[in-house]
Amino acid sequence: MLQLLRIAFGFIFAVLACGLFLAWGFFRAGHPEADPIAFATMVGSGLVGASVVGATALAPAAVAIVLAEAARLRSFLFHVGAAGVIAFAVWTLGAEAADSAFRPGSAVALAAGFIGGGIYWLIAGRTSGCWHGTKAAGQVMHKSAQDDQPGRDHL
Repeated sequence: MLQLLRIAFGFIFAVLACGLFLAWGFFRAGHPEADPIAFATMVGSGLVGASVVGATALAPAAVAIVLAEAARLRSFLFHVGAAGVIAFAVWTLGAEAADSAFRPGSAVALAAGFIGGGIYWLIAGRTSGCWHGTKAAGQVMHKSAQDDQPGRDHL
């Protein structure tokens, strides 16, 4: 149950980080005291952008999360890489074939995905598959208190 909460909060905070990163790059707002209107606009559009990112990335992210949970993949590189691939795939989705190899802004989309994956890993990815229990739970042999007594013959 705790892991499900981590997954939900991890996904929410990952898409929030993604949306705020994209909005910050677009508006390039500085400190809130320097230009409070630009900063407020950046935060507002970042929240709206996060909802769009979350809606478009929910299905592929769910597949990656289920894979990570089932296989106990706790690697930082897996989570960051999967989020980057998802962000790049969503970014290029529906793009018409052009002369260039990549659509403009692909590096920014990848960076936003990497940031989202890192945030998700911090919250939920480090504990992926923790609900499985230990791997060798059935293979652990416990010594009884009688085995530790000196002078006792063991068979």
